[in-house]
Amino acid sequence: MATIRDVAREAGVSIATVSRVFNQTALVSDATAQHVRGIAARLDYWPNSAARSLITHRTHAIGVLLPDLYGEFFSEVIRGIDLAARAEKYQVLVSSFHDSTETIVSAIRALRGRIDGLIVMVPDAEAHTAIREFASRFPVVLLHPGASAPECSSLAISNYDGAYEAVKHLAALGHRTIGMVRGPEGNLDADERARGYRDALRDAGLDWSPSLEVTGDFSESAGFRAASEFLSATPRPSAVFCANDYSAIGLLSALRDAEVRVPHDMAIVGFDDIAIARYLTPTLTTVRVNACLLGERALRQLLPFARARRPADGQREQLSTSLVVRESCGTLATAKESGAARARRRNPASPGHHRDERLSSRGNGATA
Repeated sequence: MATIRDVAREAGVSIATVSRVFNQTALVSDATAQHVRGIAARLDYWPNSAARSLITHRTHAIGVLLPDLYGEFFSEVIRGIDLAARAEKYQVLVSSFHDSTETIVSAIRALRGRIDGLIVMVPDAEAHTAIREFASRFPVVLLHPGASAPECSSLAISNYDGAYEAVKHLAALGHRTIGMVRGPEGNLDADERARGYRDALRDAGLDWSPSLEVTGDFSESAGFRAASEFLSATPRPSAVFCANDYSAIGLLSALRDAEVRVPHDMAIVGFDDIAIARYLTPTLTTVRVNACLLGERALRQLLPFARARRPADGQREQLSTSLVVRESCGTLATAKESGAARARRRNPASPGHHRDERLSSRGNGATA
C-alpha cells in the first residue's frame, strides 16, 4: 500500500505539500495539486482519514440518528441530508434508535470521534433529555423538537398548522363528525397533529369526543384496524383525518374491503404527501411535508457549527406545510350527498330514498 512518502518522492514534492493537496488548502497551486493527485491515483494512494482527523480535529462526516429507517419519509430526509452534504464534500453516517433512549445514548457514543456534527430526529421529550449533555460540547441539530432547546439548533415541521388546515377543509366541505387516526402516544409530531385536529373542530363549532380518536402508530396496519372502530361508531364519522399517509392507506384498504365508498361514504385526509399518495384510488388528499428539504435545511443549519467545532447556538426554524386537495376528501357536493344518504339510512321511508339508493350503487367514482 502506497504511503504519503511514496507520493511525495514520485511527485518530487515535500510530504507537507502532498498533505496540503489532500487537505484542500489554498497554499498549493492548481498545477501542483493536479500533478500530485495524478501521482497518487497511479500509486493507488488515499490519505488515512483517521490519522488526518487526529491532526485537523475534523472528520468531514456528519452523523444522522433517526427513530427508524423504514418508509419513504425517512428515506427522503436522508436523501436531502446526503445531497447537501455531498455538495459540501461531507460524508453521512446514518443510524437508528427505534424510540429507545438507551439506543440513542449507545449510538451517540459509537459516533463520537467519527463525526463533526449530529442531526437527530427527536420523537419525544425523553429522547431530547438523553442528548442534552452531549449537545453542550458538540454541534447538534434536532428535528421535530417539542420545545426550545438552547443547547441545540432545531428544525420543526408545522405539524399543528398542517393538521388544523386539513380538518378546517373537511369542516368547510360540510362534514360535522370528523374522526382521527392518531400517531403513537407521546410522539411529539403525533401530539401536535392531534392538537391541531381538536382546535380545528372547536373553531368550526363541532363537537370533539375521545371516541372519535383512534390510537395508531403511523403504520398501515393501524389505519386498517381503525376502520372497524369508525364503522361501528354512533354517529359514524363522515370524514377521518389520519396522522400520516401510511395510516390513511391502511384505512382506505379496510374501507374498500367493507365496500365503503371514499369519499362518498367517508372522506379521508392524510399527512406527509408521500409519493404513492397521488397514485392511489382515489388519490389521497394530504398535508404536504417536503421531507427532502427538511433534511437539506438541517444539514445547512448544522455545517457552520460543525466547521467551527463548537456547539450550536439554539437557533430555531420551522418548515411550513401545505394542504394538497385530491379525490379522497371529495367536494362540497360529495359531502352533501353523503349527508343525505346518512339521513335516508336513519329514515328509509323518506321521499326519494329508492331513487337515490340506485344512484349511490354506481360505485366508487372519484371526484376532484
